[in-house]
This record gives sequence, C-alpha cells and structure tokens, in this order.
Amino acid sequence: MCTWPLVSISILTVVPRTGFGQAILWQAPEGITVKDWIWGVGGEARAPRPPFEFVDEDFNGTNPKIRVRDAKGNRWIVKFGGENHGDVFAARLLHALGYLTEPSYYVASGTITGVHGLKRARAFVSRDGSFRFARFKLHDHKTLAAVKGQPWSWNDNPFLGTPQLNGLKILMMLTSNWDAKDARDGRGANTSTYANPSTGERFYSFDDWGATMGKSGGFFSRDKWDPAGYAAESDDFARLTAAATIQWGYRGKHNPDIVSNISVADVRWLLTYLSRVTDEQLRAGLRASGATDTDIATYTRAIQERIAQLRRLTESEPRTTATAEQRHD
Repeated sequence: MCTWPLVSISILTVVPRTGFGQAILWQAPEGITVKDWIWGVGGEARAPRPPFEFVDEDFNGTNPKIRVRDAKGNRWIVKFGGENHGDVFAARLLHALGYLTEPSYYVASGTITGVHGLKRARAFVSRDGSFRFARFKLHDHKTLAAVKGQPWSWNDNPFLGTPQLNGLKILMMLTSNWDAKDARDGRGANTSTYANPSTGERFYSFDDWGATMGKSGGFFSRDKWDPAGYAAESDDFARLTAAATIQWGYRGKHNPDIVSNISVADVRWLLTYLSRVTDEQLRAGLRASGATDTDIATYTRAIQERIAQLRRLTESEPRTTATAEQRHD
C-alpha cells in the first residue's frame, strides 16, 4: 500500500521528494490488496468504533454533517444525504492508484449519544440518536496542517503538464465527479493545500468526491450515485478523434480545464496502475461503500468499460514519442 501519512486530505501529487518545501501530489502504490479496498487507507484498525458521542453540527458545504467522537477518542465528520456512498468508494479508488486520501468509512446504522439542537441534520438523526447510511471521515491533523487561504486551481498549480495531474483529471472523469470547484470559486473551493511543518513539504489535494458515480453534466442533468445513469454515460466515456486528440464525454465545473491537455501518453501512464484493478477489488470497494449486489454488478461492468476505452485510446495511437512518464522523469 502507499505509505502516506494518515491525514486530513483527499488526494495529492508527487513531484520528486527531495529538498525542503517539495510540492507533492502522488506516490507510486505498492501491494494494494482486496483488504485495502475494503478498509481504505485507514485500515480496519482505524475504522470508527461505537459508541459515538455528539460534538456539534458542521454547517460547511451543502450536505448535512455533524462531528462525533468515537470510543477511541477519534473525531469524525459524519455526512448524510446522497454523497455517502460515492465519497467512500472514490477514496478507495484513489488510494489504490497512489493518491493520498482521508480515512473514510460507510456506516450503515448506529446511535449517537448526546445529540441536541440539530438543524440541517435533523432529518437524518432520530431523537434517540439513531441514524442510517452515513459516511464517517477521519480528520487527523497530527502530521499535516491546513494552509488557510491557499486553495489551488486546475489551471494554476505546480503540476501543470505532468501525467500525475492529468491522471487526477482522468479520475475525476472516471468517477463522473462534476463538482470540480477550485480556487476560482472562493469559499466553495474543493481544492486545498496542506503543509508538513517539519519538512516544509506542501501537499495539494482535491477534497470532495461526493458528487460522483452518477451522471455528469449541467444543473438539470447531473446526479450522484446513480448506477443506471453512470452506466448509460460509460459508452461514450472517451474516444480518439481524427485529429488524434481525446474527446471526453464528461461535463462538469471548469470543464475546459478538466478535459484539455490530456495526451494519450498521460492515459498510458495512468493505465500502468489502473490496469491492475481487478473486478474482485472493485466489488470489495463498492460493497464497503454500501452498494447493493445489483449496484455492484452495474458499476463493476461500467467502470471496466471505461477502463477498456482508455486502453483502446493507447492502442489507437502509435508509440512514436516518449511516454508521459519518460517526459517528466
């Protein structure tokens, strides 16, 4: 598995880790197993353990959230609504491909003690504290500290032109994550920068993967965690044009920045790691995210179809130039 610190970030990038103040986005994954897909980056040991104690309500973002403390003293952000499944599955996919993720777990049901004064989350937590279908995300700042006021943009960051950043953009499209807000969106940005005070390393992350695994598109057509919609869009995920450029079926926030400047060599680089993902691993990750057996079957076929289209892109273009990995070594 990747040996990233367990911290409050969703994904990062790698630029060679030498010197003080290195900018980091990605790290090569090693030894990813089915168990990693079940438990994610936090593993079984860091899974939330009841009883859960209410701390307060979190009003950031658009989905209802509360903060709780578990039996081990860990603090969790508990999210309800339509983003609980996709957020957990995407975290496992990203971890398997070398992008740093937060420990994130799907909890089908439970009870929270001491709940009071809820507003947005009131519809999801009963008076006795019982709840269903929640995403628990661990926020642990022991290693990295958030750099306030420094979100980054898809068109302005240290990794422009690298296969690692373009690989991240492909994963945004692979998961149909249409909520690609960045620094240009002010307080609504889903991008963040974190720092390791002891080394000066800066970690660039995209934090929100809840708006995934449905249909991408505009306000009236997009959705989240929609197996049928996701599968329907998979037929037109990616194709090579007559001009040897890639046409993507994705539509989302900052669409031109997400779909542009991705080469076939970048796709080939990502496939070095994405092709290792098996049906068994996908099924394990989906099941751990609360998917039903029908959902698991639909998503597994659709994800593999999207990966197959990426492979066909690399088979359609002759390898006459250096690969993206070679260009950026």
